[in-house]
Amino acid sequence: MVTVPAGSDAKQPRFVIDALRAGDTDAIDQAAALLVEAFPHWLPTMELARDEVMQALETDRICLVARAGDQILGWVGAIPEYSHAWELHPLVVRADARRQGLGAALVRALEERVREVGALTLYLGTDDDRPAAGTSAGGVELFPDVLSHAMGLRVIDHPAGFYSRMGFQVVGLIPDANGLGKPDILMAKRVNGAIRRPRG
Repeated sequence: MVTVPAGSDAKQPRFVIDALRAGDTDAIDQAAALLVEAFPHWLPTMELARDEVMQALETDRICLVARAGDQILGWVGAIPEYSHAWELHPLVVRADARRQGLGAALVRALEERVREVGALTLYLGTDDDRPAAGTSAGGVELFPDVLSHAMGLRVIDHPAGFYSRMGFQVVGLIPDANGLGKPDILMAKRVNGAIRRPRG
């Protein structure tokens, strides 16, 4: 459990980050409601969103919530997709609690948890599927030189900016993942260990 004190801004809540429990039905419902609010194009109904939360509670996964009293302000999950790399999925913060450090605190807590279970890398996909430009990769033809677009990615108004500030780097693009001109941006961060090259 991580307790985060209130900041100097009176609007910033004090919150606790802890694992979401399968028996905490009220918290599960709140977490599902956050998904519907933040991602209506992905999970348009409470039933679908609740299924997503229940999947995040499977025994091989990690699911953390930020609470202020009995209110769920945000949550983050991780999936062990490789032997030493976990996928961050999803991250959601309640609309009235954004831009107060809560998302960053959730990501840092998740990094610590995946590090404890032996992960070396934490990665994620963040879609650029907005009608208005989110990044320089949205709404443009990425082929035939996809890697040059990935290397020169510029954030206009997109969550990739937040993840960059958290230390994640763009490691690739999946062109047209969500329709023509709507790529998925792949980002990753080392959370444990370092490769040491032999001298000589």
